[in-house]
Amino acid sequence: MSETTKPAPTAPPDASSQPASGWRGLVLRLHFYAGVLVGPFVLVAALTGVLYALTPQLESWLYADELTAPAAAEPLPLSEQVRVAQNAAPGAELHAVRPAPEPGDTTRVLFADDQLDSSEYRTLFVDPGTGDITGDLTTYGTSGVLPLRMTLDQLHRNLLLGDPGRLYSELAASWLWVVALGGIVLWVSRRRGRRPATLVRPEPGTSGRRRTMSRHGALGTWVLLGALFLSATGLTWSTYAGENVSDLRAALSWSTPSLDTAGGGEHAEHTEHTGHAEHSSGAEQSTQDPVAQLDGVLAAARAGGIDAGLIEVTPPGEAGGAWAVTEIDRGWPTQVDAVAVDASTGQVVDDVRFADYPLAAKLARWGIDGHMGSLFGWPNQILLAALGLSLATLVVLGYRMWWQRRPTRATGFTFGRPIPRGQWRKAPRLPLLAGLAVAAVVGWFVPLLGISLLAFLVLDVLLGWKTRLPK
Repeated sequence: MSETTKPAPTAPPDASSQPASGWRGLVLRLHFYAGVLVGPFVLVAALTGVLYALTPQLESWLYADELTAPAAAEPLPLSEQVRVAQNAAPGAELHAVRPAPEPGDTTRVLFADDQLDSSEYRTLFVDPGTGDITGDLTTYGTSGVLPLRMTLDQLHRNLLLGDPGRLYSELAASWLWVVALGGIVLWVSRRRGRRPATLVRPEPGTSGRRRTMSRHGALGTWVLLGALFLSATGLTWSTYAGENVSDLRAALSWSTPSLDTAGGGEHAEHTEHTGHAEHSSGAEQSTQDPVAQLDGVLAAARAGGIDAGLIEVTPPGEAGGAWAVTEIDRGWPTQVDAVAVDASTGQVVDDVRFADYPLAAKLARWGIDGHMGSLFGWPNQILLAALGLSLATLVVLGYRMWWQRRPTRATGFTFGRPIPRGQWRKAPRLPLLAGLAVAAVVGWFVPLLGISLLAFLVLDVLLGWKTRLPK
């Protein structure tokens, strides 16, 4: 060929247009099948998570009568507010009190009720200024979660199906990080040789399946860290993986410290408050009116460093002991300090400070609160809503790619072609064996991931065996 007829330089071939080789083919097949099978779970978890992230605003609108009252210049003593609630719920056992955090808010008084389940409480809302009852609702859990939040929480966690339904959310959390990491590997390998900025924006001038893939890959890059965060934090309170996480934290002494209200805690033994609980026996305390002690207990807790607006006061149990006063402000800075107060002396006999938590316990607290949208207030909510909608969009785009992959001459309702079998044969042997060992360990620690992956492999082998049978 002469110099005058040299061909014009061509752009480097697109990685996706070449046959998959090595690890890429294996990752492509795993990402494809995991996305197809787990996509519905991720989609539901993402959309219900968006609803949960918006709960504070929805609660403020739906329960405005119960949660708000005219600001009072001189609110009634907390004990008098509780008395009003007790008169409205005769015979009910006082479980906890959540004083109004700010002027214009109501006080919540939680009662255990024999007619309710063990995890449910009858909660009366009291106007701190007038003592009027502004509402009467059934709340859930020790922190008194309102009905709307509880419904959305259960919808997100188990689709309102109880414990069996929790498998759906754990399956979604177990696979989300696998699908996310596999997707970024495929997207980076597809865009190799190009500027890093092209990873976070769709390819211009494309159409059809290539445009869908470009949008899917670019959006996936933006939400990668958020997806990994949601997966990791979601697994911490899942049924099976969550139990393994708890066991690991306990073995490494990373658990959240607990408050001792029985008088035998570490602080009660080793601080200047030693012996305060001995001034009155449990029998003597039980004869006293606990509500009459409430104002003194609250004052002692405030003097002991409980300075958050959102707090919860819990009376001693039937066996006696100290009152627990706990901060419940999960915003930033996190305020979850707790003290135990001996009502007979007005002294703090034990305390737990967030500053003294092990680092792992702090990270777990921040991670869970970030997952629930309470760590940074409304910016956290906006971020979670955007992340949830982005994940839902990724799932839809993924299924669209599957649809666009179907044979163009097919008639009727036909799904896209799967990635061919045998991709593992193209991967280097030693790294493949190491990867299988890692997968076995991860599958043991995250059981639903391991079981579902094993089930997929067995099904894939059976389908491959069926295709080789003579017809």
